[in-house]
Amino acid sequence: GINAEYMGRFTPGLNSMSEADELANKLARRSKINEGEEVEAASAPKIFNPYTEFPEFTRKEIKAYEQQFKLYDTSKDGFIDLMELKYMMEKLGHPQTHVALKEMIKEVDEDFDGQVNFREFMLIFSKAKNGTLKSAGLTALAKTIDVSEAGVGGAKGFFEAIAAKQSESNKFENEIKQEQEEKKKAAEDAKKRKEEFKSKIAGFASS
Repeated sequence: GINAEYMGRFTPGLNSMSEADELANKLARRSKINEGEEVEAASAPKIFNPYTEFPEFTRKEIKAYEQQFKLYDTSKDGFIDLMELKYMMEKLGHPQTHVALKEMIKEVDEDFDGQVNFREFMLIFSKAKNGTLKSAGLTALAKTIDVSEAGVGGAKGFFEAIAAKQSESNKFENEIKQEQEEKKKAAEDAKKRKEEFKSKIAGFASS
């Protein structure tokens, strides 16, 4: 049969193995059609739908995972690369070595591009749920970002916890703001009392 390695070697226009794979598959399909074998109609590239591919999670949970993915996809290119994963693990309190990070990506990197897309990111939590994760780093990641611990309200609880953590870290700033608000209110109250006092004086003078 036709294989990708053969096509890649003898077809100069192809610049990647994935293109060679695609061409080999097309030629193999054509060959089957010519031989009269029943072949499923070629379909358009499948659009990833997390809700149908990961039915074990609720829509809220998937939305929560998506927000986390976008948060750490700092380059906003739809992928979490090695450096972004390094930053993510440090922020989650589980720093990893360079080798460990590569192993983490390798475990879910279905398209072998050396980075994690959202579908592969969801695979981490799917594998964690059915107990098939091998990487200690991915296991730590899945445990840290657990949006299911509060059931249906898991995502809400998760983000409330994040907000509380941020609030705690900004406690000093919040206290200053509160103090400023109290001073402002006190000044407004003093002004109001002064105006009321002036009105009373004016009332006495006119009577």
